[in-house]
Amino acid sequence: MKYSKATNYALHSMVHLAMESTSGAVRVEDLAKRQKISPTYLSKILTKLAKAGLIASTPGVKGGYRLLRSPEECTFLDIIQAIEGYESLLNCTMSHDGKWNRHCLIERAVADAEDKLKDELAHKTIADILNQRQEKN
Repeated sequence: MKYSKATNYALHSMVHLAMESTSGAVRVEDLAKRQKISPTYLSKILTKLAKAGLIASTPGVKGGYRLLRSPEECTFLDIIQAIEGYESLLNCTMSHDGKWNRHCLIERAVADAEDKLKDELAHKTIADILNQRQEKN
């Protein structure tokens, strides 16, 4: 399974925003520079995070982005779903007698695995990453 680069940038942006949470809003240009990407591209990613209620944007010269939730409440699952959506990885394409198979065993197996992954991602937070960074230093 592979997530898009946008998800990678979103996760890193959320960590950077959490690290700067006491400094106020962080400019998109500063976040983009840290990740070596275009501010325009990153703005599109941050817009998705804002629509999901994870961050807020403040317009103006001293504006930028900030977390709306504490790092403990920002789960990897919420961030990933804000970027990737909620679609399952696999939807059964087989039909029998012209009818779609509603009980596809392959789709069910993948869905069970996805549920386990979602559970793991729902328990991993931005705070966990910040704590690991501190332990490393």
